[in-house]
Amino acid sequence: MKEIIVLSGKGGTGKTTIMAALTNLTPNAVLADCDVDAPNLHMLIDGEKIEEHEFIASDVAQLDASICTLCGICVEACRFDAISLDDIPTVDDISCEGCGLCSRICPVKAITMAERVSGRWSATMTPTSMMFHARLEPGEGNSGILVTLLKRRAREYASEVDASLILVDGPPGIGCPVIASLSGADIALLVTEPSKSGKSDVERIIKLCRQMNVQPTIVINRWDLHPSMAEDIEDMANEEKIPLLGRIPFDEDVHCNAAKGLTVGTGPAGEAIERIWEAMQKML
Repeated sequence: MKEIIVLSGKGGTGKTTIMAALTNLTPNAVLADCDVDAPNLHMLIDGEKIEEHEFIASDVAQLDASICTLCGICVEACRFDAISLDDIPTVDDISCEGCGLCSRICPVKAITMAERVSGRWSATMTPTSMMFHARLEPGEGNSGILVTLLKRRAREYASEVDASLILVDGPPGIGCPVIASLSGADIALLVTEPSKSGKSDVERIIKLCRQMNVQPTIVINRWDLHPSMAEDIEDMANEEKIPLLGRIPFDEDVHCNAAKGLTVGTGPAGEAIERIWEAMQKML
């Protein structure tokens, strides 16, 4: 079983659009959308949701106002200013970090800790294969834990159906969820754009890939919008000895298809992505 992750180092490079196009070329691949803060792969790949589960990875304080004596010990101890004793004693769920200190020091045991639902993860059967995706609730953390859960479920399902490939749509940036997404991958397809920020961010994600022993490859999306910058990125790839799998031209049909909830068509961009997939198959 091989695992390919599509990353960008920044948002807006066309990472998810290219990921969705690859699913048409790999009909038996198991899919995982690991951008749990802002998932959007399901908008381009239709399917039927067959299961959904709550994601619980932390606790939240609950205060029983009928027991509280308004002593204020918890208010002084809470570093997150999550507890208020004005009018009715309450706990702000968003501010509470679930450390549990208030429940331990309350002299009358008016505060208890309860499990917090931080998001939900789902399994959706697409026309070609199974897709695992999730969404965190606003303001919730533990995105790395949720990404790890998604990848574990994708690998388990791939083993069950004897799938030979897992395609992962990774989150932007280089933080905790990206590190969790990269773990165990074989090849990282780094999608960049011909801009200074695109070049800078892809250089950062290259360093992370090497630290995690994942083979980086580069694709330049919309390269013809700034050909000289695309040349700079290609020169950088050659210096770093990173395979440049291809360039994708700007194609207005891509945006029209995305607005309709469709993947990349058979225009210039679609043809370029087909050539990129052929080059990646040789690497695999």
